[in-house]
Amino acid sequence: MPLSKWKSALLPALALLTTGGSVSGYAAIPLFTKSTEATGFEEWWRGITLAGRIDGGISANPARPDNGINFGNFIGDHANQAQLNQFALTLAHDIDTTTDGYSFGFTLEASYGSDSRYYHLLGISDRAFNSRYQIIPSHAQVDAHLPWFTKLGVDMHAGILQAPMGLEAFDPTARPFYTFSYTGQYSVPFQHVGMMATIHVTPMIDVLTGIDTGNQTTFGRRDNNSAPAGYAGITLNNLAHGKLTITELSRFGSEDSRIAFDHGANEDLRFWNDLTAIYKITPTVTLTGEFNYMHDDGLRADTESFVSYLSWNFMKNLTFNYRGEIYRDNTGLMVANFLSNEGYMNAIAGRSAPTESAPPTTYGALTLGVTYKTSLSKDYGYFAIRPEVRFDRSLNGTTPFNDNRNSGMFTFGGDAMIGF
Repeated sequence: MPLSKWKSALLPALALLTTGGSVSGYAAIPLFTKSTEATGFEEWWRGITLAGRIDGGISANPARPDNGINFGNFIGDHANQAQLNQFALTLAHDIDTTTDGYSFGFTLEASYGSDSRYYHLLGISDRAFNSRYQIIPSHAQVDAHLPWFTKLGVDMHAGILQAPMGLEAFDPTARPFYTFSYTGQYSVPFQHVGMMATIHVTPMIDVLTGIDTGNQTTFGRRDNNSAPAGYAGITLNNLAHGKLTITELSRFGSEDSRIAFDHGANEDLRFWNDLTAIYKITPTVTLTGEFNYMHDDGLRADTESFVSYLSWNFMKNLTFNYRGEIYRDNTGLMVANFLSNEGYMNAIAGRSAPTESAPPTTYGALTLGVTYKTSLSKDYGYFAIRPEVRFDRSLNGTTPFNDNRNSGMFTFGGDAMIGF
């Protein structure tokens, strides 16, 4: 499936995060018949594919909070309400990252659903809707493999890109759970307009770099400040006899709004740092760890976290998934829920937004789930269902959950998806 192709092309290690519990790996539908006589541009356009997915879920909360919000959860924020998370269509052409020559492609994807509330770009789609179900351009990029700089070349991606940092993707087929970790919601960026590159230095070493307008911003007045941001990092592949992959990715730039911080928004930097290690214990068992540190000069806020994952593909179509997380919000300024459908993007822009927040808190979260996935035909289509049980708790005595009544919150639910 080419649904999060640029991300997996940029960071091949992240495809392993799905820890066996993802639903990726199903072929998209070719739009044109292959021909042995086609050459040049005709051969290229015959490689264009179409893919689609529908994903819907629920996150039930027995405590039934009065405001209907599962605190600390974006995707499953509405307690005890089923919702359409994503209906997405993707038109794409893969690039060949192994060729000695040039290879060009693209990815165009539009997504409609409740998830889109959190993945807008300022000035493009953030003011188009005020309902729970919204539409976004989740990908609009050109991709290229270029035989430059090293023998193995460089992969480049430019346009509207899903952010590469972190282990949990917008595409639900590329993550093991319906709900996100705190780290995946509050300490990594979501979407960019910019350019990313992976320089394949050796079969073991990839250098990662990129520049963009900022997290979920565009240009000019559509940017919340006038300073750029960028990435730098490295991936170490094929360690421990091919069982271990390590990626360190850092991001730095101004992310705060001029509306809230005036001209200081251009000088106050935000630093995001993420280190992941993915170890294939056996062909059916994968262990993953993620360390994250984020600091914002303007907000004078920082977070630290560690997330661990374990997956066990114990039957052909069944995978057990575990996620455990400790997340520290040192100021109480980062973990929040937005109480209106436009609230999150209003906050990115620096506009006022009704929120539910908590004092400085150390959060612990444990999530257990099982993924059932099967193909719909020999070559195309899939169906998957992912029930999960989750327990969140404050580890320092605060009461952030269920309308600030409880130090812990129990939820259960999951999602179902179908696609091609």
